[in-house]
This record gives sequence, structure tokens and C-alpha cells, in this order.
Amino acid sequence: MGKEIERKFLVSAPEAVRIEAFDSVRIRQGYLSVDPQRTVRVRMRGERGYLTVKGITVGAERAEWEFEIPAVDAVEMLSLCIGKVIDKTRYLVRHEGQIWEVDEFQSPVRLWLAEAELQSADDNLKLPRWIGREVTGNPDYYNSNLAK
Repeated sequence: MGKEIERKFLVSAPEAVRIEAFDSVRIRQGYLSVDPQRTVRVRMRGERGYLTVKGITVGAERAEWEFEIPAVDAVEMLSLCIGKVIDKTRYLVRHEGQIWEVDEFQSPVRLWLAEAELQSADDNLKLPRWIGREVTGNPDYYNSNLAK
């Protein structure tokens, strides 16, 4: 079983993220199931398609499985999604040995969120200067809820 351990934060200085980013990609994603016990997401990341199944979030952890699928299938599945399709740009930023994924949401909401994936929930995370309030575990900031 795959496991995802991450902490999530609001971004206080988006312009700093754009300057510090070493890569970015457009992402379009939607949800085929938003049941908290088993969320199913379809995503186009650049030109590649993915299907992801996630279990319930407990603290900063949850089960996760991700599979690459044909892009044409991912595009077709996006039309079957519940709620709205999320359109965002993901920036990758290195800070103190950690790769941060920072999402600039264009639709259906305007928002900046930063995530750091961890090896353990106890990992000592050094925060960049552009990090704002922590929202780990707050369902208001789950992508599946933002799509609603």
C-alpha cells in the first residue's frame, strides 16, 4: 500500500514562489468520487494522464495509489467528474533539502497552497519565508472540496 504524508500551508508571498521555482506544470484535475473514505481523482499533468485513489486522511497521513493512464482516457474522464474541474499551475521549489509543491489555483477558486511530502509525520520541516498559516487536515483546503 502507498502512503502519503504531507503538510499543507497557505502561501503568504506568491511572487517569491514564482522567483524561486525551478519548474512548473499546468494541472487539470477532477474527482470521480469525493467520499472521504475513498477519493478517486483523474488528472492531466502537462500532457500525461493519471488516476489516483486516496483513503481517509488521519492527521497528515493517508493511503494513496497513483497510476499513469492514457492521456486521451484522462481527458474523457474529466467530463465525468463531480463538481468543477480544478485548473492550477504547480511550481516546484527547493528549500533546505525539501521539494515543495506550490499550487496556484486559477479555477474554480483563486488560491495559493504549498505542500511538503514527508517520510514521517515527525519529520522536522524547515519552512520557507513565503509560507503562511498551516492548513494540514483542514477539509476546507482539500482539493476535492475546492472542486465542489
